[in-house]
Amino acid sequence: MSTNLTRRQFTQLAALTAVAGAALPRAAQAAEATLPELPYALDALAPHIDAKTMEIHHGKHHAAYVTKLNEALAQLPDLAGKSLDDLQPAIAGIADPALQAAVRNNGGGHWNHSIFWETLAPASKSGAPGEKLAAAIDAAFGSMAAFKEKFAAAAASRFGSGWAWLIVKDGKLAIVSTPNQDNPLMKGIVPDTDLGTPILGIDVWEHAYYLNYQNRRPDYVMAWWNVVNWPAVTARFDAAM
Repeated sequence: MSTNLTRRQFTQLAALTAVAGAALPRAAQAAEATLPELPYALDALAPHIDAKTMEIHHGKHHAAYVTKLNEALAQLPDLAGKSLDDLQPAIAGIADPALQAAVRNNGGGHWNHSIFWETLAPASKSGAPGEKLAAAIDAAFGSMAAFKEKFAAAAASRFGSGWAWLIVKDGKLAIVSTPNQDNPLMKGIVPDTDLGTPILGIDVWEHAYYLNYQNRRPDYVMAWWNVVNWPAVTARFDAAM
C-alpha cells in the first residue's frame, strides 16, 4: 500500500497530531511546577494567622517562587522532570552558579511553603500527635512542653530570614534551623543542611507574620502552635520512619 500523502491529507494529519498533543495530560508533557491550592480558606487560621497575611504569603510570595523556579528549570531540562522532593538534593549538582542560586532559592521556597501549608490546619482541627510521634517527642526532648520550648527557641534565634524544622534522622527526632529558603534535603549545599527528613517547619521570614505581629516573632511562634496540623505531621513522621 502506498505511503505517499496528498497535500490535503498531510495537512489533516498534522492538524490531528497537534490536537492530540494539546490534549495530553500535563504529566505527559513538559513537567512544570505549580502553585498548590490551600486546603482551607484564607481566613481559616485566624486569629493566629490572619487572612491578609495568608493571601499575600500564598498568592504573592509562594507564587513568585513557582514562577521563578519554572524559569530556571526551563534552562535545565535534566532537572525539569524531577519531583519537588527529588529536586532538593540535586541542586548541589547544578554547575552554573546563577542557575544553582535560582533553583536553590526558588525551588527551596516552593518546597518549604508546600510543606508549610500542608502542616497547618484550623485550630479546631489541629488535633494532637499520634501515639508513636508523641513517644518519639518525649524520648528526644523529655516532654511536649520541652519540645515546644526548644523549637520556639530555634525559630526565634534564626538571624534574619529562614526556617526552623523538626526532622527525622537515623530514626530519631531533632530540631534544626536553616537560612533563607534552604531546607534539610539540600544535600551538599552547605554543611549543616544535609540533616534528615523534615516533618514540620515554621517560616520565620517577616512576610509570614509581620502584618499581625510586627517585630514580635516569639508571639507569632506561640500563636502558630494553635494551627499545627498534627495528623499531617504524624503522617510525615510515619513515612520518614
